[in-house]
Amino acid sequence: MQAIQVFDYGERDALRLADVPPPVPGEGEALVRLRYAGVNFIDVYMRKGLYRHSDTYGAELPIILGMEGGGTVAAVGPGVGKVRPGDPVAYCLSRGSYAQYAMVPAWRLVKVPGAVPLEIATALMLQGCTAHYLSHSLFALGPDHTCLFHAGAGGVGQLFIQLARSRGARVLTTVGSAEKVDIVRNLGAEPILYKEVDFHQAVMDLTGGRGVDVVYDSVGKDTIDRSIRSLRRRGVCANFGGSSGMVTDIKPLDLAEAGSVFFTRPHLAHYLADAEEIADRVTDLFGAVERGELHVTIDRIFPLAQVGDAHATIEARQAKGKLLLAIPSPA
Repeated sequence: MQAIQVFDYGERDALRLADVPPPVPGEGEALVRLRYAGVNFIDVYMRKGLYRHSDTYGAELPIILGMEGGGTVAAVGPGVGKVRPGDPVAYCLSRGSYAQYAMVPAWRLVKVPGAVPLEIATALMLQGCTAHYLSHSLFALGPDHTCLFHAGAGGVGQLFIQLARSRGARVLTTVGSAEKVDIVRNLGAEPILYKEVDFHQAVMDLTGGRGVDVVYDSVGKDTIDRSIRSLRRRGVCANFGGSSGMVTDIKPLDLAEAGSVFFTRPHLAHYLADAEEIADRVTDLFGAVERGELHVTIDRIFPLAQVGDAHATIEARQAKGKLLLAIPSPA
């Protein structure tokens, strides 16, 4: 089968299209014939080796990238009763979706209902579940809350804004262009054009000097200090990514000086800990799509062989929605 492998950590030239044997499902596993793979910042982090020592996401080289996929069950191993060959399925947090086939623990798979297109279901697995746990679990937003979300016009951001607004929260969000201002405003958020104004000062102006209840920061190094200072007293800062570079140090006294605020660095895996939790989040997301309450924007679909272009797009923060890879049919 065709697969995108990384033999040495590095930049986009580390991505290699290779021919490798397809995996064979073992106990509790399913073999998925993939049609789409999601492109996410976690793939960039893995390509660069930023998670090489992670107990949650680390792996020995060479690795096949891709933590999100959608396709059809091709075969199942012993003890699998949840899915069967022919079922349309989607999943996330199982490495290897940049390939024609992937072996996935069956408990991670969700069946895709007929009313939800497979590309939409794939797009919702990692970014949708991220937006869901941030808005529903890490800090359960409600009508009395104001939040700041960085990069609101991206794939996670657009979904997050819709979920947060559906819960009655006020959403402030940073964006990098006039086009992205229109995107987030149409979703109900209040844009802050960070290239023209200091977002911290803008937050204080928009909240009358109070600050926000929670900041969701996936930008990291360039924003984290000001994100913390944008909080209200005893607010929460969630750093869930590092598109500008990983956050490497937070001084406890800075949290005290900012108003005895709280800081957390979550992994999505800890909010999709078992099949029940996955089902609960995905049922909410798929149901909202079916009712027309959640719109999923797919920005671009790249051929598998153009994975480098997809990584370049996401690293340059040019995505205006979800990026997917189209996986070619096996010969």
